[in-house]
Amino acid sequence: MAEKTVNYTPEQVAQLVQDYQRGVSVEELAQNLGKSVRSVVAKLSREGVYQPKTAKAGTARVTKAQLVSQIAQLCDRSDEQFESLEKANQEVLVRLVEVLRG
Repeated sequence: MAEKTVNYTPEQVAQLVQDYQRGVSVEELAQNLGKSVRSVVAKLSREGVYQPKTAKAGTARVTKAQLVSQIAQLCDRSDEQFESLEKANQEVLVRLVEVLRG
């Protein structure tokens, strides 16, 4: 049976959680530990402390499905005809809605 590789020592996890809760950015934590940002986010999530970045204060983030629905309406088509657009990048969809609105 193969031994399990430990990516984070218990000390690293404790320090990671403490620093994150003090307000140190995920990017800085990753750099300090020599890990990727995704790895640090995953570890903080497993520890139950990670809070994803939110949209600007007071605004709710629009989902891709909502953006695709807006695009379909602006093109006088059904949502189903445009559903494959949900695979597109969020920023691209936002820009497309802006352009279609004129």
